[in-house]
Amino acid sequence: MELVCPAGNLPSLKAAVDSGANAIYFGFKDDTNARHFAGLNFDQAKIAKGIDYARQRGVRIFLALNTYPQPGNWSRWQRAVDQAADLQVDAMIAADMGVLDYAAERYPELPLHLSVQGSATNFEALKFYHENFGVRRAVLPRVLSLSQVKHVVENSPIEVEVFGFGSLCVMVEGRCILSSYATGRSPNTFGACSPASHVEWRETAEGLETRLGGVLIECAGKGESAGYPTLCKGRFQVGNNTYHAIEEPTSLNTLELLPELIQAGVSAIKIEGRQRSPVYVKQVTQVWRQAIDACLNNPEGYQARADWMAQLDKVSEGSQTTLGAYSRPWQ
Repeated sequence: MELVCPAGNLPSLKAAVDSGANAIYFGFKDDTNARHFAGLNFDQAKIAKGIDYARQRGVRIFLALNTYPQPGNWSRWQRAVDQAADLQVDAMIAADMGVLDYAAERYPELPLHLSVQGSATNFEALKFYHENFGVRRAVLPRVLSLSQVKHVVENSPIEVEVFGFGSLCVMVEGRCILSSYATGRSPNTFGACSPASHVEWRETAEGLETRLGGVLIECAGKGESAGYPTLCKGRFQVGNNTYHAIEEPTSLNTLELLPELIQAGVSAIKIEGRQRSPVYVKQVTQVWRQAIDACLNNPEGYQARADWMAQLDKVSEGSQTTLGAYSRPWQ
């Protein structure tokens, strides 16, 4: 099982590589990737340094080119694919069928992975992408139960990668247009759920207000932490109550499911968090490296250690974790 870790910048890339990642994924410094934030991602000089650092240590390089181009800016995605081929990355992660088609036609030797933004939740979809674009691996959206993941893997013609740890998305990835109502910018085309230019914090008598595109979505009292704002994780008035109406800030953590994921034939575990700090990347990568090694060495005796869980709790959203859709006892 491959451990695929986030690299939002060069220090995070080095932290992932040094802490036991088998592969890292990164993006260019523009809207061709779904973590388009100021201060993140790689320019030409940093790309060269990062690739050299990883390859000297036997770590694979994946490029995330996973937003959706529009007719007026298609040439930028074409250039990004050209650059991915020139860099000879170990895989290019894409979602848009036009991008995949361009890459498959022009660079048939460039390995292609289907991004979670491609929203492929069944093996028929994976078969389509494999047959039409030569996709070799797909990252499943975080909306499937464990039994559904097993069903996809059993019938898929390609490798399957799943998220193991990190922020959750209430939507099926690639289909979210929620924040575009508040900001006018879709996460699928601009590359950010909450563009920094539209985020505002205000100190008030009630507490620290958070607004996105002028919409009040959170008010943190004294002693409460204020996470990065997304509409789906805001608190809203519903009737006479104020609470997280759609989703609470919490992180996915599948550490205890590791034996079942391996037994199911999952090829890779992905760690979410290109927007997080190098400290986060280091801690999470170290824990998952130890856990995967322990599970592979002794799957029957494997248990998620308390110290591993404590380390992951420290860097989770809201200091709490969940199995998310993986655990559906009613199924």
